Amino acid sequence: MTTITFDPAAYKDTTRAQWDQAAGAWHGWGPTLEDWLGEATTLMLDAAGVGTGSAVLDVAAGAGGQSLAAARRAGPSGRVLATDISPVILRYTEAAATAAGITTVQIRTLDAEQLDVEPGAFDAVISRLGLMYLPDLPHALAGMHRALRPGGRVAAVVFSTPDRNGFFSVPVSIARRSAGLGPPAPGQPGPFSLGAPGALEQVLRQAGFVDIGARAVPAPFRLPRATDCLRFLRESAGALHQLLAALSATERDQTWQQIHDELSRFERADGFQGPCELIVAWGTKTRSHIAPDV
Repeated sequence: MTTITFDPAAYKDTTRAQWDQAAGAWHGWGPTLEDWLGEATTLMLDAAGVGTGSAVLDVAAGAGGQSLAAARRAGPSGRVLATDISPVILRYTEAAATAAGITTVQIRTLDAEQLDVEPGAFDAVISRLGLMYLPDLPHALAGMHRALRPGGRVAAVVFSTPDRNGFFSVPVSIARRSAGLGPPAPGQPGPFSLGAPGALEQVLRQAGFVDIGARAVPAPFRLPRATDCLRFLRESAGALHQLLAALSATERDQTWQQIHDELSRFERADGFQGPCELIVAWGTKTRSHIAPDV
């Protein structure tokens, strides 16, 4: 197996470029994403206490489906700041808000580990399928903690363990094997890096949050056929493209075929149903606190 020294700066540069490239496709899959992530998103917004008048910071917002959902809850007296490392994908968030007639969503290109926002300016911080990809998660959570007013709440969605997320863990496993890569080293970012029981709660606690809780949410990824899931992954899954980047075009095509063959076992009479389980975790910034060291 190949051992690669992890370079956080290079990793983030690659991530930014890949999301810039995949932004249009991710936006195009929006209805599918909201069907898939809808229950977890609702729980996240509930846990973050998003309601009428809320000021919400969305970290690693992507194409912003959850940003718009938060804005609808907050209403005209609230506001949402959607942030992401990719400026291209944020433009889709802005366009979607305009198309929906929502005027309270703003966008700002920000690295989640460098949240240059006014301290104490937000009632809620949310992040959907973003935290597990951050190389310096403690620094990011410290920034989220600073952004909240005392008593404000944070909530996030991540994938649970690989064995409960076959629709994505199977392709990742095949891609790593094709690239000659072993499992990621402990502490490295990746889709399942926060999936172990209690892992997300622990990092929230270390960041200074209290009243912490979490819930697992079954979220099967449903599409008509395995071929549709393969198309979704080829168009949208930056993590897979990172793994396959060093392969030749022929090797990549062969790997995608292997992924399709394995995904086909999740096809049923009523369509493709890829196993997926999400974790929603939350916490509160105390009204009297000492900021954690980072």
